[in-house]
Amino acid sequence: MFDILPLKGGLDNVKGFFSGGVSVGLKPNGKNDVAFIRSDTLCDVGAVFTSNKFQAAPIRHFKRYGEVFQTNFILINSKNANAMTGEKGVEDIDELFSLLPSSLNAKNPIMSSTGVIGYRLNIQKIAKSFELFDFNSKDSNAAAEAIMTTDRFKKEIALKVDVEGKGSFHVAAICKGAGMINPSLATMLCFITTDANVPKESIIKLLKDAAEESFNAISVDGDTSTNDTVMLLSSAKSGVWDERAFSEALKFVTKHLALEIVRDGEGSKKVVAFEVKNAATLDEAKKAAKALSNSLLVKTAIFGEDPNWGRIASTIGASGITCKEDSLVIHYDDVLVYSPQKKELDKKSEAAANAVMKKESFKIVCDLGVGAEGYTAYGCDLGHEYVSINADYRS
Repeated sequence: MFDILPLKGGLDNVKGFFSGGVSVGLKPNGKNDVAFIRSDTLCDVGAVFTSNKFQAAPIRHFKRYGEVFQTNFILINSKNANAMTGEKGVEDIDELFSLLPSSLNAKNPIMSSTGVIGYRLNIQKIAKSFELFDFNSKDSNAAAEAIMTTDRFKKEIALKVDVEGKGSFHVAAICKGAGMINPSLATMLCFITTDANVPKESIIKLLKDAAEESFNAISVDGDTSTNDTVMLLSSAKSGVWDERAFSEALKFVTKHLALEIVRDGEGSKKVVAFEVKNAATLDEAKKAAKALSNSLLVKTAIFGEDPNWGRIASTIGASGITCKEDSLVIHYDDVLVYSPQKKELDKKSEAAANAVMKKESFKIVCDLGVGAEGYTAYGCDLGHEYVSINADYRS
């Protein structure tokens, strides 16, 4: 038995971890733009990255350490992705880390970046943060703000997990993401810390399982970034381990943050769950659900609050999965909008469906009626503001 309890704040709650954020002038508005996460002990680390073939320099730098290693320091910058910068981009990271204070005793330091693609890091500006940081601070709020780009709000969460007969541990995280979000291994930047005594061999599997049901199930615009990263660090300081309790807490954290990203989708007003039921296979259920969450026509219909079930059916059919017109049933929440027996919306059903679509969040349920597998993906609407934000992203 175990209890999962929400806590205020974020990374500050986890034993052995320190964090903070400062401004060095990367953002023109003077807001925090460089962050650190530090542990006072070496941590096991697991990570999943973007499947984009043009992986950014920080990811390539990380992979040089090999599959199994420990670290005690992460540096994160916004406004510059350090992507498509070649080997020089990796060398710039090494140069930055050579400037870290020796008193930190940084072991296998990790870099993560987000922002504009195609520009080398401003080493002088970022290194200035080393003089400004209080490396003994516990300021998760400042760190969460520093990693934001087009985000409208910061994203952090912390949990305490009480395990009967064993004690308690903590799981916390900060993340960023609002645009260039498409389910593919991981989407955005997310840094998770825990003081649970996670076995080294379990970190990657548990992280991948959690990402599959959360970050891999969301879409804002159908684009996959060069820098997408989800990282988990364990200090093991609590000495407590319970796999089921930790797995549930980790999935709670990742699901919460994934939905926060969708809610913060650039210019979005609505969060929509796309549930595909009774598909022939799990892969086909995923394929259909993700097609719906990525469809521009579906997203614009949601923005316009138009209960046009034809866009839903068309997207499912175009996804290439097994489906039949005479077995498909579509609901918006509990409002039936299509079935083989009811193919046209009457005034009452249209009004009821339109009322559902006016809500900030709702579910579109598609029962394929051809099998027994299901999957739920999450997406948002797409409106005018998305175009405005991305028309001149470099500003």
